[in-house]
Amino acid sequence: MAIVADSQYHVLAVDDSLMDRKLIERLLKTSSYQVTTVDSVSKALEFLGLLDGQQHEIDVNLIITDYCMPGMTGYDLLKKIKESSSLKDIPVVIMSSENVPSRINRCLEEGADEFFLKPVRLSDMKKLRPHILKGKSKEQQQQEEQQQQQQQQQPLLNTCSNGTLLNTCSNGNKRKATDEGLSPERRRPRFSTSHSLL
Repeated sequence: MAIVADSQYHVLAVDDSLMDRKLIERLLKTSSYQVTTVDSVSKALEFLGLLDGQQHEIDVNLIITDYCMPGMTGYDLLKKIKESSSLKDIPVVIMSSENVPSRINRCLEEGADEFFLKPVRLSDMKKLRPHILKGKSKEQQQQEEQQQQQQQQQPLLNTCSNGTLLNTCSNGNKRKATDEGLSPERRRPRFSTSHSLL
């Protein structure tokens, strides 16, 4: 398993062919992606935390996988990812050296974001960014929704200059608390209505 750091987006590349894996790794690095490579679907599932049945917090922004591999295929990996509640939004790209329309359609219908024919080229790497950004925006939307819910659940509180918490919904002493926080020269003079003018 090879890991390269210092990049904004992390791609998991799965291919049983060492030569193809090295090519994909080099193309992804050239395109400024952080890359993790594995040589089988089972190792990819292990890395993603799906093999042991316990899902881990993995920061992968895209998975690119070969279709034909011994044991489980790239299509099997695609199905496992799309069945996972925590990983289903990660974009998946399938690659194959065989141009079989039924295979391509089946992968796209199952949720693959793209299907590349091998050999993969640098121009193909440029097609990855929109899928990564789409996956990122879903993740960011979920985080923003969670933050908004948390903010709505918290009571609205203000802090006075003396450190006392004051509920802004109460009609009580909001003005008084504001006035106490001001310096004497910034305070407005108070007029009493109890004095009568003669």
